[in-house]
Order: sequence, then C-alpha cells, then structure tokens
Amino acid sequence: MEEILFLVEQDPEGGLNAQALGHSIFTQGDTEEELKVNVLDAIKCHFEKQEDLPKIVRLHFVRDEVLSCA
Repeated sequence: MEEILFLVEQDPEGGLNAQALGHSIFTQGDTEEELKVNVLDAIKCHFEKQEDLPKIVRLHFVRDEVLSCA
C-alpha cells in the first residue's frame, strides 16, 4: 500500500479524533503531536506485517466554522 488517509476532526469534548478512510482504524489525541504518535501506533497494530504498512500517512484536518451575517 502506498498511502493511507486519515480524516481528523476536533472532538466536542476536547482533543482530536482520527479515522482512516477505507480501513477500520480510529484513534485520538489531546494534541496534534500526540495524535500523530497515536496514528502511527494504530497503523502498526492494524497492519501486522511490515511489508503491509503504508509508505505515506496523510492527515486531513477538517474543521467547522460558523459565521453570522447579522
């Protein structure tokens, strides 16, 4: 596998959640740095064989922003 993509969103209770697209991998972290460590750890747990590990891990950060016109 060349690449795996994670969708990263803010958790309403604090911290960040990351969900892999196309794989059943989910992890969390209180900070971006902690999340990155947890994502790599989760990938290593999910893909047991070294040769199955993706070469690139992409984190796509999504945030909602509400604007008022009033």
